Amino acid sequence: MDTAWIQIFVLSLTECIAPAGKTVCQESQLEIEFLSRAQCELARKELVALKEASETVIIEPSDARCIATARQHEVFDSLAAVEAASSGLDGWTAPEPTEPSVASVRASHVERLESLASCDDTGGTAPCKIGDIIIEAGSAGNSRPVEVWRRDN
Repeated sequence: MDTAWIQIFVLSLTECIAPAGKTVCQESQLEIEFLSRAQCELARKELVALKEASETVIIEPSDARCIATARQHEVFDSLAAVEAASSGLDGWTAPEPTEPSVASVRASHVERLESLASCDDTGGTAPCKIGDIIIEAGSAGNSRPVEVWRRDN
């Protein structure tokens, strides 16, 4: 386990709370950390709307903002390392497996594509590429022809 700096977004909100019918309020600040700007902005909008609906809270919506910053956190090599370090903690739940993002799949495809030679250069010996298409070698003993499907627009 190492430590690393990771980017986070801090939702900062200042509110003034007064009992009904009073003109003096008590100011308080709220800060919540998020891993993505989208989550932070969504929470900011919902929290501002919720606070503005209250009769006892005064808030300036323009002062509520999401600020990018960084925090130093522990970084683990794998999910197994996280589970080993956290298994005895109360309230610990393993994270849900996530699907790879479209951007990461595309980046992996481009990286693999760049590492391959053209099928014209290899005489059709797979793996090779034709344009943006990767031609993989078939499994041994599989003599079935490859079917190419196309969508007519």
